[in-house]
Amino acid sequence: MKQEGFRFAKEKVLKALADGSYLHETRNAIDVKNLLQMGLVTAEEIATVIRRCTGSHHTSSPHHWSAEITVHVLRRDGWYIKFYFVDPDTVFISVHR
Repeated sequence: MKQEGFRFAKEKVLKALADGSYLHETRNAIDVKNLLQMGLVTAEEIATVIRRCTGSHHTSSPHHWSAEITVHVLRRDGWYIKFYFVDPDTVFISVHR
């Protein structure tokens, strides 16, 4: 698994949100698991949450499909934001409260 720490992940995900250059992983129950994809929150709202995150709000683990992919989870203010990077893409798995 390629090591991608909190600072790297925060910077890269914020850039993707600002650029609109992100994708969403296909999932069941998307209406409750990914509010960003459903349009119920904006990229700027999620970026605001992420900007408030510190390393203590971050965990990471290998993706269940491929140990080469690091999945990042941010938990802050009741939000659960789960994403990974497959260059050049940022892919959101979950964005919900």
